[in-house]
Amino acid sequence: MKLATVIHNGETSAAIAIDGNFWSLMWPDVGAMLADNALSKDLKPVQKLGAMDSVAHAPLIPKPGKIICTGINYLPHINELGVTPPTHPTLFSKYHTALTGPRDDLSLFDKSAAIDWEAELVVVIGNRISSATGKEAENAIAGFCIGNDVSARDLQLRTDQWLAGKTLDGSTPLGPWLVTSDEVGIRPDLEISCKVNDRIVQQARTSELLFDAVDLIVDISAFCTLEPGDLIFTGTPGGIGAARDPQWFLKPGDILTTEIESLGICVNRCVA
Repeated sequence: MKLATVIHNGETSAAIAIDGNFWSLMWPDVGAMLADNALSKDLKPVQKLGAMDSVAHAPLIPKPGKIICTGINYLPHINELGVTPPTHPTLFSKYHTALTGPRDDLSLFDKSAAIDWEAELVVVIGNRISSATGKEAENAIAGFCIGNDVSARDLQLRTDQWLAGKTLDGSTPLGPWLVTSDEVGIRPDLEISCKVNDRIVQQARTSELLFDAVDLIVDISAFCTLEPGDLIFTGTPGGIGAARDPQWFLKPGDILTTEIESLGICVNRCVA
């Protein structure tokens, strides 16, 4: 099942994909659906909105209660950074004001000269869960979507706390739709890639994660209750601009394309 938060007549609506088209549902967004335990209900389409790629998309979960992100979690990325693999997930957070839609323009932050890309698999939580076992963590996964943890490296690295470079307003494409775990599995092995204009800058498989979705839920829920609609960004593969020689960062006019096999594609134009 594929679910999205779309914009129709100036308002958001949860929507379900049927035969290549989106149909509106009774909830205002996918986050509200999950909070209402809607995945266990009989979903009744209300109105046909149009082809999946033609409708206007809002961020999949417009105001998640928590956005928890994972650093240095792909082995190739760990190698390019030259760091020791962590024994526990490296975690940080974002706020919902960082989110933007999967087709929206990406406004480059004028206080940074080092805006970088980070294609990521995002876990969407479906059930309230605390101190999860592995099996409970599996059952808590509603599904997956695409994110790009666009980062201001100069702000991120000016202290040993990353927050300033990680939650810039409107910096994080999210979407285009939630693909439920019954379609792609609990530990999906999917190709993930990122392009800047026509050049592939990141390419890997989600099975290369050091800590997968289940591992992350078990670790996080041990100290923090997870609730429906919460998001976990699982980390980025190798190929970031900051690790290149010479370094390469986004500039106005660039087209940032983030794609994960079976989960869709986000295409965001960088603007000043």
